[in-house]
Amino acid sequence: MRKLLRSGVFLLFLIPNLSSLGATKEQCLKCHANQTYSVYNEWTERNEKRLMNPYFVIDSVRMQHGVHKKFSCTDCHSADYENYPHDGALKMEPMSTCIDCHGGDDNYAAYQFEKIEEEFGKSVHAQVHGEVFTCSKCHSQHYYQPVARNSSSIKEIVDHSNAMCLVCHDNMQRYQLVSDKNKPELIEVHRWLPNQKLHFQNVRCIECHTEVVDSLMVSHNVRPKGEAVKNCIECHTADSRLKASLYKYQNLQAREDGIGNILANESYVIGAYQNPLLNGLSVLIFLMVLAGIGVHIVFRILKK
Repeated sequence: MRKLLRSGVFLLFLIPNLSSLGATKEQCLKCHANQTYSVYNEWTERNEKRLMNPYFVIDSVRMQHGVHKKFSCTDCHSADYENYPHDGALKMEPMSTCIDCHGGDDNYAAYQFEKIEEEFGKSVHAQVHGEVFTCSKCHSQHYYQPVARNSSSIKEIVDHSNAMCLVCHDNMQRYQLVSDKNKPELIEVHRWLPNQKLHFQNVRCIECHTEVVDSLMVSHNVRPKGEAVKNCIECHTADSRLKASLYKYQNLQAREDGIGNILANESYVIGAYQNPLLNGLSVLIFLMVLAGIGVHIVFRILKK
């Protein structure tokens, strides 16, 4: 057992050996859910309070809403983390990927993790960064929620998805973890896009930056920026690609219930929603206009 306090006085969150007590998630969060932690300094022979690395601070409230909320920390992290203070060498521990736990498991077959891994392998992230770019770069194991699959709110789906992209693409520190280049200026790069703000608020980045795969809820084959969709017709037509991506499966069904959804939905995009009644009325009005023109021509001929 590691002796932390020579004085024999233990602070509430200073546990000499977490393994002796089972190393529960709650014990880990006594430090990692706070901005500071305390440790006994054998050099100075006193307890010292230090600032926690902000990247190691866990939002315990968000964590309780994530899919892994029932896990213990050592289910994913090395059991050696049960000892406190932690061995500095543990920082070099390779992080597990989603496929390490979910691959080949029939319980998760519906989520097609193997197919996702295959698609991701074709992406610009995998091609440029290789194994350095893991699932956790976009999907936090601590907070992940399957919003796209479960939510009936387009706004929520868009905000959640775009936030994952912006974690790196709008954050210099995170961006340079995988790149030596300067962070791209999103506004400048997308200057060609009309009504930038409306697009960013109402469609996901992946709508234009991934290939659509019908068998997957979300395509993970992120393409290089030079291959991004820049043809407005791709989305703003009856055959909108959004139907195969943002509005697919149960989310699409929830938005095809009638004209009420079209008029009430703030993220309406031309061509993404089709209503048989409006389509029929449009055709009828067009035919009536043609008939009116025809009658007018006939009467002018007869009058002459």
